[in-house]
Amino acid sequence: MIRIVLVDDHPVVRSGLRAMLAGQPDFDLVGEAATGEEGVELAGALAPDVVLMDLRLGTGMHGSEATRRIVALGGPRVLVLTTFDTDADIVAAVESGATGYLLKDAPSDDLHAAIRSAAAGAGALAPSVAARLMGRVRAPDTALSPRELEVLAHVAAGLSNRQISKAMFLSETTVKTHLAHIYTKLDVDSRTAAVAAASKRGLIRTP
Repeated sequence: MIRIVLVDDHPVVRSGLRAMLAGQPDFDLVGEAATGEEGVELAGALAPDVVLMDLRLGTGMHGSEATRRIVALGGPRVLVLTTFDTDADIVAAVESGATGYLLKDAPSDDLHAAIRSAAAGAGALAPSVAARLMGRVRAPDTALSPRELEVLAHVAAGLSNRQISKAMFLSETTVKTHLAHIYTKLDVDSRTAAVAAASKRGLIRTP
């Protein structure tokens, strides 16, 4: 049996996923959580084989941080199941140790296969996610680094360089250096243009 914990802040989504998992003789849904904090707690208490993790979990702990903490437990595999496929979301999840990354519109057969792959220690990526990661590998000089994506997300949220430096524990000079690299890679010359270009390319989500 594959023991599964589901982490998603929307009851309707959890209900739909519960239905998708029902009827699979090797699946055992042992717990559900609405927040990242609850997900980490359940993962530690229930020792599941696979955790299905949403990324955006309201105002609490982000799914990528919850993923990092669950992976640190040493047992559960985390399969991200979300509606977002921007570079910022994908990179954050992969860096946190997620075994796989699927979109919520994936067919039930794909979800079942991904869960079984994750339980066996193998990766599972949605085609659009795999394509984005391949694009980053093939064009490393123009791909924004995780740090640059984080800076740009803060810019998109309207933070000043000083606010970004405090949020990321960096000097303002380092923030400006990151921005200069971002401008070069995106071929733009302003913060507004950088956000617009990154949003158009699917690198970040704008508020």
